[in-house]
Amino acid sequence: MPERRAEAVVWLSNHGHIDDQPLLLKRLHDASPFVRGFAEQGLWLLWARSGEAEIDRMMAAGVDQMQAGRYQQAIATFSEVIRRKPGFAEGWNKRATGHYLAGDYQRSLADCDQVVKRNPSHFGAISGYGQIYFKLEQYNKAIEYWRRALEVNPNMLGVELNIKGAEELLKQKRGRAI
Repeated sequence: MPERRAEAVVWLSNHGHIDDQPLLLKRLHDASPFVRGFAEQGLWLLWARSGEAEIDRMMAAGVDQMQAGRYQQAIATFSEVIRRKPGFAEGWNKRATGHYLAGDYQRSLADCDQVVKRNPSHFGAISGYGQIYFKLEQYNKAIEYWRRALEVNPNMLGVELNIKGAEELLKQKRGRAI
């Protein structure tokens, strides 16, 4: 019954711990799109909880800084999160995003490496690799990472569109090379 599964996903999202991640990952493949949507949101909520109120406040401040376009300030905030709690994958992920937005793709890639090392199922970081490689015009690598992200979370329509766009760019490049 989809309603029960959705209720369970919402409960886990709000009260669960990182150890509950496999249950939410499984629901990304649920028959119900409703349940799949809750599972994706739930994973982001689960990943965002460090277990320490001060770290969570710093994360929120860093996100606010990023949204305001203050990327260097956000990167500094996330660097402090990482210094205090290096095992917290989402600190690395947010700093990777800050580096990406600031145009520092090599540092963003390095931080994505750290995210995936700590959380191999982090479809956000895996998809992030694709975004970075696309910016670096390494379209085959971008497609490869986007496909890996879809294996974990098949519900990312934007990633599917990115793949189609990159494949079209590759076709155009091949056409010009002939």
